[in-house]
Amino acid sequence: MELQFITHFTDQYSYYDSARMALEGGCRWIQLRMKDATPDEIRPEAIRIQALCREYGATFIIDDHVELVKELHADGVHLGKKDMPIAEARQILGKDFIIGGTANTFEDVQMHYQAGADYIGCGPFRFTTTKKNLSPILGLEGYKAIVSQMKTAGINLPIVAIGGITYDDIPSIMQTGVTGIALSGTILRAENPVVETHRILEAIQNSKQL
Repeated sequence: MELQFITHFTDQYSYYDSARMALEGGCRWIQLRMKDATPDEIRPEAIRIQALCREYGATFIIDDHVELVKELHADGVHLGKKDMPIAEARQILGKDFIIGGTANTFEDVQMHYQAGADYIGCGPFRFTTTKKNLSPILGLEGYKAIVSQMKTAGINLPIVAIGGITYDDIPSIMQTGVTGIALSGTILRAENPVVETHRILEAIQNSKQL
């Protein structure tokens, strides 16, 4: 849960390549995100990446497509604010699948918690080009506020920071009390994505010990 890698297609790397490099670098949580793709386009990629995740003992999550998650027996689904409601996904998937929800405010977190989410993807930390229609930027203060409201409300859910995060942001973000970090472009833009993944994991570990 400390580092989630969200697949991304670039001029240089396919979705499969991006997942493979993150896994080789030590990441053990992959989310397959192919925005605007149909289930038939996602299925072959999902089958290949899921097999790879099993090899590495990693958790494999598919963005948005609940029925596909059920069909392929992926580990779970991540639902954005405009995707299927979490309660409905829980009815379809039952208790054995992980369901994550995107949140931008404490109210979102509360709603997802009540609907039975297993973790929260919370963001964006800063402006990011991989998302259209961006919600308000949270920054460090936003995370601190949400984490403290969760504690007050007795909501104990893993919370993963996402959105334009770079290597240098990691120590200060981890100190806000979040559980982990989700990354995509930061890893793929590095000269060596495998080495970069490893470096990021070390930074997360070191930040937790501070």
